[in-house]
Amino acid sequence: MQAMVKQNIKLRKSVDQSYIDSAMSYEEYRRLIDAFIIVGKSTAKNESESLLEYSKLNVVRMNRLDKSIEINPELLALIQTVHTPQTWLVLTEGWCGDAAQIIPLFHKLEQLNPNIQLRLLLRDEHLGLMDQYLTNGKSRSIPKLIALDHNNEELFNFGPRPSVLQEMFHHMKANAVAAEVIKEETHRWYAHDKTITTQKEILALLKDLL
Repeated sequence: MQAMVKQNIKLRKSVDQSYIDSAMSYEEYRRLIDAFIIVGKSTAKNESESLLEYSKLNVVRMNRLDKSIEINPELLALIQTVHTPQTWLVLTEGWCGDAAQIIPLFHKLEQLNPNIQLRLLLRDEHLGLMDQYLTNGKSRSIPKLIALDHNNEELFNFGPRPSVLQEMFHHMKANAVAAEVIKEETHRWYAHDKTITTQKEILALLKDLL
């Protein structure tokens, strides 16, 4: 009897088209945050004054990054080799500081190649999808990027933070550092890093597809 040859096929997650259809462009996301702020709210379901203030700060951060991000030449070259459609679906919220520091980079990369489409979903309105991408199997941490091919099958995912910052975050949490101090240290790290580490991690993820 002839031996059967088995192929080791990696099963990939897929995302329902309805999520993509209901998602926003970066420009729509920015306008939504602005609209909430005008009426004294954030995108959060459970409103608070602090989340509104975070949202206002995040608009400033995104405005700055939209103007200042410089793309790593190696990443720039690799992005331009993407010849088949990809959807970069991101779970986010307007009050999330990490999202404000990272999503402008995704938008900048989208602008470099028409085959990449960035689409954004509010996390708290799409918990079914969020719960498929929990950090450490328990945390609904954002932003979460899910890169999909033309069949809506996952190519890679990223988030909620660059790995070195995630380790720093966990170390501070484990040592009972106050939440406000963690926020300050996190944003100090982002300001010093200037998206360089995030770019390197996206570059590595894209290289793995080749």
